[in-house]
Amino acid sequence: MKREIITTGDGSKTIHIPEWNEQYHSKHGAIQEAYHVFIKNGLSLFSNSEISILEIGFGTGLNALITSVEAKARKLKVSYTGVEAYPVSVEELDLLNYLEELNINKKDTVFTKMHSSDWGRATQITEDFTLLKEQKYFSEIKDQDAYNLIYFDAFGARVQPELWTKEIFQLMYVSLKENGYLVTYSAKGSVRRAMQSVGFVVERLPGPPGKREMLRAQKKT
Repeated sequence: MKREIITTGDGSKTIHIPEWNEQYHSKHGAIQEAYHVFIKNGLSLFSNSEISILEIGFGTGLNALITSVEAKARKLKVSYTGVEAYPVSVEELDLLNYLEELNINKKDTVFTKMHSSDWGRATQITEDFTLLKEQKYFSEIKDQDAYNLIYFDAFGARVQPELWTKEIFQLMYVSLKENGYLVTYSAKGSVRRAMQSVGFVVERLPGPPGKREMLRAQKKT
């Protein structure tokens, strides 16, 4: 499918797929969405600790980049696993402007190290952040009691409903540690019900710019 680089509402860029009319991040603001959904309503629940994060849809690496910045600020040691079936090309990555928009010095090698690290091998990106990239389908995730937090950032249910099913959320539930959280930009009723059907306690929260609500789910056993 054809893919285009577009500028979102906050000035940061993302990848747009015209055939689906779908983006990797919100057209209202890629960086704003990442901070609101995954940092404010996810990572901020943790401080002064070691945590393990699973990202569903590693994509451009924006969420991982921001998390690495926030890990240092919040005194966290993060073990981060990003799952992606179709990695973004080097040519596309070169057109993204995340370092500039996040006021990160272009000589900083963190973003480059994230994308040049080998798939399937844990890599120490910074003192506070270790990254493991896994190229596989979400349905192939078989971890158990492994993560404190899941960033669920798959393409929307409108274009890929198979990624938002009871079966997928069952895998997510099993992979989380007790009292762990899953956060996502989606607020669809069908998504909330799928989460609840496997045991998640789900709450609606105010959404990022352009969305009224989002969801946060907790594994309580």
